[in-house]
Amino acid sequence: MPPLTLRSKLPDVGTSIFSVMTQLAQESGAINLAQGFPDYDPPQVLLDALACHVSTSGQQQYAPMPGLLRLREAISAKTAHLYHVPAPDAATEITVTSGATEALYAVLAAVVHPGDEVLVLEPAYDLYGPAIRLQGGVPVYVPLRLPDFHPDWDQVAAAITPRTRLILLNTPNNPTGAVLTSTDFDALAELLRNTDVLVLSDEVYEHMVFDGEPHRSTLQHPELRERAFVLSSFGKTYHATGWKVGYCIAPPALTTELRRVHQFVTFSVSTPTQHALADVVPTTALYDSLPAFYQQKRDLFRELLTGTGFELLPVPGGYFQLANFRALAQANESDVAFARRLTQQAGVAVVPVSAFYHNGHDDGLVRFCFAKREATLHAAAERLRTLT
Repeated sequence: MPPLTLRSKLPDVGTSIFSVMTQLAQESGAINLAQGFPDYDPPQVLLDALACHVSTSGQQQYAPMPGLLRLREAISAKTAHLYHVPAPDAATEITVTSGATEALYAVLAAVVHPGDEVLVLEPAYDLYGPAIRLQGGVPVYVPLRLPDFHPDWDQVAAAITPRTRLILLNTPNNPTGAVLTSTDFDALAELLRNTDVLVLSDEVYEHMVFDGEPHRSTLQHPELRERAFVLSSFGKTYHATGWKVGYCIAPPALTTELRRVHQFVTFSVSTPTQHALADVVPTTALYDSLPAFYQQKRDLFRELLTGTGFELLPVPGGYFQLANFRALAQANESDVAFARRLTQQAGVAVVPVSAFYHNGHDDGLVRFCFAKREATLHAAAERLRTLT
């Protein structure tokens, strides 16, 4: 019998760069500043709540498909409090998902048809392109403008065609930390006003905006809110990335389509985990304190990297630091080669920023994650000083 053959839907896609660098870090005994997760625990009050609900009778079976109502009500109240907007309807506008990753995939599966175009501002998280292509969609990439990685709205306008179905935003941006402003949202609304183009706004780093600036959400722009899916992540907010719980806020008609897919991808999210989150979401101090918490880590890490040879780019949001490594590079060394050498020789794992471009564009940048304990950041900086 001849061997079976399989026609891949993503023949050009290999293992994620994050997995590759994490494995290399483990093999090399390196400090892992590549993958974006903290090395400290969630708030104790959240862990206590989970322990309580895990041991509570009747809370171990399937949750409702859209998520526990009490959690959706807590998300609604939080959204109104945080952004000073009308509270989204817990019944018809909020869906709890298996992380923002599942929400993003379900949105694309719900609204993108074969041949539809989706605008992606890049550098962009590496999930976006493959998820679009799996729906038969066509990612159309629009480069963000260096050095601040700001959108050029004229370029965005030029990329919109009759086939454009959706534009994908990410603010604060991964990997750059760039944030969108009220002026940006006004410009986008003007571009989309007489179109049927939808917006998918990935806002998982919403609580990590620095220097006294607020996070500006798509939800705050009434015109855009009517055509937008807005995603967030409890994993990012509560240092619990392994819990894989996120949510999507969208108008009722869009939520209906999202749920048509969600029910056949995940159906529902861990019941005791949702109960635990519903207990703590009303405690506003847990997320109100995050900008200062992460800004302290950002500032410490930048100070520690002084004199290492890295040229540090500004970090207005998120928990990643981009750095130009050209002063430390060997002749014609790519960012991928440099990242491997840094991991193996200096013992610090990073991500090459070319991984966030569909065509491997290389500006000589690597990404560090500073969502780590102070001791980890100090140890990493000491190792980085050894690289020559």
